[in-house]
Amino acid sequence: MAYNPPYFSEERLVQVRKIVAQFPEGRQKSALIRVLHMAQEDFGGHLTAEVMDYVADLLAISPIEVYEVATFYTMFNLKPVGKYMLEVCHTGPCMLRGADKTIAYLQQKLGIKVNETTEDGFFTLKSAECLGACGYAPMMQCGEHYYENLTEEKIDTLLDAWREQPIPPKAWEKID
Repeated sequence: MAYNPPYFSEERLVQVRKIVAQFPEGRQKSALIRVLHMAQEDFGGHLTAEVMDYVADLLAISPIEVYEVATFYTMFNLKPVGKYMLEVCHTGPCMLRGADKTIAYLQQKLGIKVNETTEDGFFTLKSAECLGACGYAPMMQCGEHYYENLTEEKIDTLLDAWREQPIPPKAWEKID
């Protein structure tokens, strides 16, 4: 089987060049997080070593600089994930308002543990450090949406709605 290294489309490369151009010469590393988001989106929803090496080469930085960022931030996936990534905040305020019960309920409903993906590849469950919505805990993020004041009933409604959609919702589509 022939190896096909990852390459951005020409359109995407134009976007990358525009982002890099926003920073002073020699500071192209400042574009790293945005470019990693693009890479994750374009190359299957996760970052392989080949993809991270490609990004390093593109930004003319060392691969370890890319690995450090990609492995530090939970928003980057280093292995394949489900169509819907459910990230439940588990920091102090959310834990005080029942995040542990929310996580346990999702584990029971989905039949997976945190950092696992359902057999059908539909859902991945993660716990996340602060998602910045402490006043509305417990909460979770799915894609670009936050779901707050979660109850078991709200979780059931969300899971049912996601199962009925052929593709994950975009930022402008809201499921409540």
